[in-house]
Parts: sequence; structure tokens; C-alpha cells
Amino acid sequence: MKELIETIVKPLVDHPEAVSVDVQETDTAIAYKLSVHPDDMGKVIGKQGRVAKAIRTVSFAGESGQKKKTVIEIVDK
Repeated sequence: MKELIETIVKPLVDHPEAVSVDVQETDTAIAYKLSVHPDDMGKVIGKQGRVAKAIRTVSFAGESGQKKKTVIEIVDK
């Protein structure tokens, strides 16, 4: 899943080398922290959050077999 998120985000940003995904897993949830360059935050979030929502939708579809809650957080470095 980490690779899928990176594959989706890197073509969208001006600084693909700054893209990283950290995974934190608990008993009930998996949290993916997507870190991008501060200049690229708007591109990853998109107008009214449409790009972020699309990233989450594709990622959740890939995780459909999991019984844990999946969360994607977008943060700057």
C-alpha cells in the first residue's frame, strides 16, 4: 500500500524526492502518514480536497481485504 500511495503522489508534485510514506499499525487501524514538500501541499490536497479524497479512495480500494481501519494523513516536512 505504501508503494501505491507513492506511485500516485510522485507524478503530481514538483519535488518527488521529498515524498515519503510512514506506516503506523495498531490492533485496530493502519495509519499512513504522507509527507510532501510544503510547496506541494496544495497539489496533493487539490481544490476542496478532491485530489486527497481520490488518493484515499484508491488506497481504500486496495485495502479492501483488511479488517482494520485505514487512515491517510497528509503532512508537510
